[in-house]
Amino acid sequence: MLEWLTYDPAHPLLFTQFYFWAFFAIVYAGFTLIMQRAGVNRGRLHARNIYLMAASWFFYYKTSGIFLLILAFITLSDWLIGKRIYKAISSQQSAISKLWLILSVCIDLSLLFYFKYAYFFTNIFNDLFGTSVQVFDIFAYIGNGFSHDGRFLVDRIILPVGISFYIFQVISYAVDIYRGKIEPVKNILDFGFYVSFFPQLVAGPIVRASEFVPQLYRPFFLTRRQFGIAVFWILNGLLKKIILSDYLAVNFIDRVFQSPMLFSGFENFFALLTYSMQVYADFSGYTDIAIGVALLMGFYLPQNFDSPYKSRNPQEFWRRWHQSLSRWLKGYVYIPLGGNRTLLGRPASKLLASNCNSFLTMLIGGLWHGASWNFVIWGALNGVGMIINKCWRALNEHIRYILMLLLAVAMVAARQLTHDAYALVNMVEVWVLILWVGTSIWYVGWLWGFRTDTNRFVRWIDNAWAIIQTFVFISFTRLFFRSASNLDPATANREAWQTAKQMVHQIGCAWDNSIILPFIQEYKYVVLLFVAGMIIHWLPDRFKRRYRLWFAAMPLPLIILAAAAAVLLAYQFITADMQPFIYFQF
Repeated sequence: MLEWLTYDPAHPLLFTQFYFWAFFAIVYAGFTLIMQRAGVNRGRLHARNIYLMAASWFFYYKTSGIFLLILAFITLSDWLIGKRIYKAISSQQSAISKLWLILSVCIDLSLLFYFKYAYFFTNIFNDLFGTSVQVFDIFAYIGNGFSHDGRFLVDRIILPVGISFYIFQVISYAVDIYRGKIEPVKNILDFGFYVSFFPQLVAGPIVRASEFVPQLYRPFFLTRRQFGIAVFWILNGLLKKIILSDYLAVNFIDRVFQSPMLFSGFENFFALLTYSMQVYADFSGYTDIAIGVALLMGFYLPQNFDSPYKSRNPQEFWRRWHQSLSRWLKGYVYIPLGGNRTLLGRPASKLLASNCNSFLTMLIGGLWHGASWNFVIWGALNGVGMIINKCWRALNEHIRYILMLLLAVAMVAARQLTHDAYALVNMVEVWVLILWVGTSIWYVGWLWGFRTDTNRFVRWIDNAWAIIQTFVFISFTRLFFRSASNLDPATANREAWQTAKQMVHQIGCAWDNSIILPFIQEYKYVVLLFVAGMIIHWLPDRFKRRYRLWFAAMPLPLIILAAAAAVLLAYQFITADMQPFIYFQF
């Protein structure tokens, strides 16, 4: 019993563990007792919020241990400052309200920067000035002052699980009060429940205060169909995580990223493609479970994914991928930076302002994911991809073809002249030549009168081509994302850069095509799972909606049988060590 109630850093609480579902069953039993008459008794709603806050704090303690104190501090700080912001606004003291808002954001971001970016900026400082400054955990030092055995290490800073997610949530709370979108939560326990709601606490989706706070006082309501939909999302998330994400990672992806030089260029390239499937199945699987668990308790979490690998360009991809973060960055970073507005009022200036702000937003988004130059590079590549796409769409068909032809010629020439970065240039050259061939075919078809707006087959080919190229581009950028993941912050930059260079070298050098068929035979289950995952992902949205509703409408005994079958199927794929969710580290 003591093991169940105390924090074990080697075994954090995961959605894929039996312990979590035992925990949720107990929590849900207490929830139903409280909510039997909640629809007519506001006091029971308040009791529900307190009860679920206590359960959420226990959940976070089982995930992060003593870092629960950071969550408690953030809760108290932003609740008090939120009331001050609202009071100043009500008194028409705009300058005072802005000062309180700045204080709130500074406190929140200071904690985030301290825990997440201490190593990163310390390394930058040491590189610039030739010093050997070491990080120092002030919180561990203070904690040792209250203990007799000095149990906390002061020379190592550990990142609290989920801090990036709940910091962004409390920032949205303060900003939404300042903007007049919501009023402050009157009771600190209700506010604590908003900050710590356990289904989405450690890995999102990021819930804006204006979306969730009104639900704190909404009567509980769950129809029979909503119950079926909730069960569907939970099972869907578990199958994504265990069958797709964990199996692909353990049986192929992790091996390649740990030792890229032991694998061929084709195997490294395929590892990038399968990692895109892994990270999607892992993160969207967590989100599906979170949405389903929250729905069982009458709470609605925002959609976080919309079939992102159906995207035709990087900009569309970021409207479909991690939507809660994309909306947060747009509402609290991109628009405050100026969005696409410009003081000059000229079309060219407007395009420049929009592109600069988009690029800065993607850089911030990359750095939000992790304290490593690889994450910065990843964010920058996505920003550049979005800018190129915007500019490309602004050109006419003749200029597009001429530019692609010139770029292809330039890349062929560059490969002949470049020696030090041969692998990278060779890789980019192959991709550019493929794009040039595709553009040439499209251009000739356009000259002959084949139009996407009049010919259905041409439109289908055009969409497929755009989707495949976008998927390849996004997968390539994830070379830097995956290389910087799951690393010790003290050595993350060096190790991540080394892995990225080795993978670029292998992919950019000549491929031995004779190993492709043996590879498919050796990793047939990996290949089959990847192909099946992509086919399911590309199914029409209307079809997916139909089978969700069909599942939800089944009789309860059939739902129970389907759930048992899904769990049994997932059990066949469970690995010896449960794989943590990828976004826990953020």
